[in-house]
Amino acid sequence: MKWSLSQLKTYRETPLQFDEALDLKYSLMSRYPEIIDVKSVHATGLASYDKDNVLITAKIDAMLTLPSSRSLTPVDVPLAFQMTEYYVPQGTDLSRFDEETDTVIILPEDDILDFDVAVEDNILIHIPMQILSEAEQDGAPMPTGKGWEVLSEDDQALQAAELKTVDPRLAKLKNLFPDQEDKD
Repeated sequence: MKWSLSQLKTYRETPLQFDEALDLKYSLMSRYPEIIDVKSVHATGLASYDKDNVLITAKIDAMLTLPSSRSLTPVDVPLAFQMTEYYVPQGTDLSRFDEETDTVIILPEDDILDFDVAVEDNILIHIPMQILSEAEQDGAPMPTGKGWEVLSEDDQALQAAELKTVDPRLAKLKNLFPDQEDKD
C-alpha cells in the first residue's frame, strides 16, 4: 500500500480506514533469508491527516515459518503487534514531537508513504531471538551428533563448575609457585 501525502490530505475530517492482506512474502524473504515461509500478513488500522502530518496506527498479524534456534526444524511463529508512526514532510520542525513517546517519526522520500516497507521493518523487528518447536518447549532432549551435543545454559554452568574444582592429588602443586596468583 502506497499513499502520497497530498492524497491523504483529503482525510482531514475522517481518517482513512484500511483492512488489508499484504503480500510481503518475497520481499521479507529477500531481506531476511532465514525466513522459510510467510503464510500471511494482515494489517488493520487508520491513517489520519493533521497539521501536515500523517499518523498511521495499525495492528499487524503475521504468520512466519522460521527455523528453530536449537534444531533448525521449521516452526510456525505467529506475530501480533501494534505500530504507530508519524509521517512528516521534509523540512518539518521535529521539536514539537515528544522524544519520550514510542512513536516513530518518518520523513518519506518524494512525499510517498510506502506502508508495505514500514510493515516489513516492524515484522523484522518483532521476530523473536529464540524460536523453539513445541517439543523443544516441552523439554525434548537437546540435539546430539557424532562427537557433539547441544548444552543448555544450566548444563554448561555445571560443566564449567566441574572444571574449576581441582583434583585433590594436584592441590599440593598450587604451593609449588607461591608467588603466582590465581588468574581466574
